[in-house]
Amino acid sequence: MSRVSTAFPPNPAATADALQAAPPAPVLAAPTANPTGAAGRAGLRRVDGQPVRVLVVDDEQTLAELLSMALRYEGWEVQSASDGHGAVRIARTFRPDAVVLDMMLPDIDGMEVLRRLRAEAAQIPVLFLTARDAVEDRIAGLTAGGDDYVTKPFSLEEVVARLRGLMRRTNAVGRADESLLVVGDLTLDEDSHEVRRDGVLIPLTATEYELLRYLMRNARRVLSKAQILDRVWNYDFGGQANVVELYISYLRKKIDVGRQPMIHTMRGAGYVLKPAG
Repeated sequence: MSRVSTAFPPNPAATADALQAAPPAPVLAAPTANPTGAAGRAGLRRVDGQPVRVLVVDDEQTLAELLSMALRYEGWEVQSASDGHGAVRIARTFRPDAVVLDMMLPDIDGMEVLRRLRAEAAQIPVLFLTARDAVEDRIAGLTAGGDDYVTKPFSLEEVVARLRGLMRRTNAVGRADESLLVVGDLTLDEDSHEVRRDGVLIPLTATEYELLRYLMRNARRVLSKAQILDRVWNYDFGGQANVVELYISYLRKKIDVGRQPMIHTMRGAGYVLKPAG
């Protein structure tokens, strides 16, 4: 099986059980629950403009990490729990907008977790995960109040799509232009390929555009030269990593000159893009 890149979403065709067979990549531990560390996608936000919050509950650590990574890529804030009691405890402070909930947990089952969550947040949408494909299990989950379900194995893309659908049917989130990436006063339209800072149009070459898009999708996350090479140029340059420095300098001249800088060098680590100030 080919390597699963953690710098961008896993291949949508890859199923969750196949992904679990791959050795976990070291970067899986890097993302945090800090909402400002999420990607700058403007597609789905809370009504207060903050990132959507999703709680992932699954006792399979690798699967929970992969799901969390895919959801963070969407620009959402994610926390996870490995058992039912932990899920209920985290939900009280995290106040998620949606929950991805495994039916089978080591302490209490998913339906009991759902009951306890709904006792405190009656409208919270819940997407059940189940390894069992029997009709009675699906009916039991939906009858208990679950909004939707997916059976293992499943694609990460399907889980994201189902969550989007669930949250759009609630009043907890609003829908913005999904083609627009936003970081501070910098915007990138993935449909028109227009880039603007503080409303001013900034012309970019094709490579500059891809580099900026990658930085914006990973706003506030430090990206190494190797990650940038692999994602933007699709292969390693060997000793030619200075091509990244070159294109970062091109971007700075167009994005940062005459303004507060957004692109920063983290010595010995890589580069990070974050809102000015």
